[in-house]
Amino acid sequence: MPTLTMLASVVVLLAGLYLIGLAAVAFVSPARAKSFLSSFAGSARAHYSELLIRLVVGAAFVIFAPEMKFPVIFLVFGWVLIVTTIVLVVLPWRWHHRFASWSVPMATRRMRLLALGALAGGVFVLVSAFLGAIS
Repeated sequence: MPTLTMLASVVVLLAGLYLIGLAAVAFVSPARAKSFLSSFAGSARAHYSELLIRLVVGAAFVIFAPEMKFPVIFLVFGWVLIVTTIVLVVLPWRWHHRFASWSVPMATRRMRLLALGALAGGVFVLVSAFLGAIS
């Protein structure tokens, strides 16, 4: 496996583990998960850090998608992350902050549902990566 693909696989696996970790925190300590999610776009530094992470994760999914089970799903997901990140780069970070201030409370109202979604997403990513590796 080429080095770039190997690096992308590590980022994809970390993204899957991140989602599972987020689910665990949301189940065990919903207030802590809500606080963490509310911190996104809270400052220009947080905004640009988030965008860098989104760009790296999106690129990793695009690069590693052919090695995964359901490659089209992960290729599209990676490109959605990349394109939306580019949009957020050209918009003032305060707009992102305003959107996060509006959307995060709605998303965290049903923390158990958010946790289940994060858990399902994380497991789907990991299983798809492992099934792709053994095929």
